[in-house]
Amino acid sequence: MQPTERTQVRRLPERGHYDRETINAVLDAGFLCHLGFIHEGRPVVIPTAYGREGDTLYVHGSAASRTQRALAEGIDLCITVTHLDGLVLARSGFHSSMNYRSAVIFGKGKQILEDERKAHAMAVVSEQIFAGRWAEIRPPSPQELKGTSVLEVPIVEASAKIRTGPPKDDEEDYAMTVWAGVVPVKHGWGEPIPDSRLPKGIPVPEYVKKFRW
Repeated sequence: MQPTERTQVRRLPERGHYDRETINAVLDAGFLCHLGFIHEGRPVVIPTAYGREGDTLYVHGSAASRTQRALAEGIDLCITVTHLDGLVLARSGFHSSMNYRSAVIFGKGKQILEDERKAHAMAVVSEQIFAGRWAEIRPPSPQELKGTSVLEVPIVEASAKIRTGPPKDDEEDYAMTVWAGVVPVKHGWGEPIPDSRLPKGIPVPEYVKKFRW
């Protein structure tokens, strides 16, 4: 997609990416986003789960929440997703940095009103987190669907920004006798803790075991 006035990366533009493949890869690598908007003249940023399907991002929450009510009115929003991959320790504070992958989406959210489409969007969000989970759990009841608001956000104005690699110091600083390099960030999950009311003999699903690694 072509960069716009809002998505154009101006600071270190060589790190900017505008192709869907790169943007989708950043989105698909996670399930937690931060959703920003202006509400009653004040900035608001809310963390929430999301799911991507094609060129659409789904976010959901309580139908009674301030966030969902405000965004359902079609106000401008900004969704950000960030993955921290490492701390970059340079020979100067100025050049110390982080290795990261991020995506930013601008647009408007449209509320999904049909129960069937709403349930489908909820499944997309669930599968983004735990692929295979939705088929095992109880589907939402009519009352639960009524109490849930789901927004679809088209991915038509977006960009990604990525930093990789070692520190980039000033040439004269490479002679300094101070350690420099990258401290990688490793993401992992602990041992699943069964619910205290889970009947004995129910094994941990394979998709949960895979998720741990």
